[in-house]
Amino acid sequence: MPIYEFECRACGAALEALRRMGQGPEGLECPRCGGTDLVQKLSSFATSAGSAPSCSTSPTCGAGGGGGGG
Repeated sequence: MPIYEFECRACGAALEALRRMGQGPEGLECPRCGGTDLVQKLSSFATSAGSAPSCSTSPTCGAGGGGGGG
């Protein structure tokens, strides 16, 4: 299940919750004021591709690593 971020409209507190995709803030409560008027925030995420070679050493990059010229 993904983690979604919500913001309380009453006091502005932010909270995170594990929710099913498409599930809103129903059943959640603000940890600061106890309010239930929550809005889902836009979240960012990061990915990691591991330890791929850098562009300057990759022969398929086109920015170095061989290749003739003239």
